[in-house]
Amino acid sequence: MPLKIRKTVQQMVDEANRDIETIPVADAIKLVGQAGITFIDIRDPRELWREGTIPGAINVTRGMLEMWIDPQSPYAKDYFQTGNKFVFFCAGAWRSALATKTAQDMGLTPVAHLEGGLGAWKKAGGPVQKVEPKR
Repeated sequence: MPLKIRKTVQQMVDEANRDIETIPVADAIKLVGQAGITFIDIRDPRELWREGTIPGAINVTRGMLEMWIDPQSPYAKDYFQTGNKFVFFCAGAWRSALATKTAQDMGLTPVAHLEGGLGAWKKAGGPVQKVEPKR
């Protein structure tokens, strides 16, 4: 018998987008390198190697996000305790909407996500940094 889901991914993304801040690409491009702004790339490392990333972005894979945000977790990362504004992004803005909503629900503020993801960023001519696989 096929799975009967209660909510589609699209419904979840739409709900998240109603509750979070979305930054238009043109505005986000102006934030690169600014003090107090941290871009969080939640894509898989293989995506970074193929597509590059926003200069200075920190890669936090979606699977570790909650553990790295929570200061009580043994996996907590200090950069989430800086008080910076965090701008989450992914390839097309679905994963980042869900990640931003999760981070906000956990109490991380201020948080936002990039409208259209890295795809929209590249179309708008935003700077992209090459990422090499770690050996």
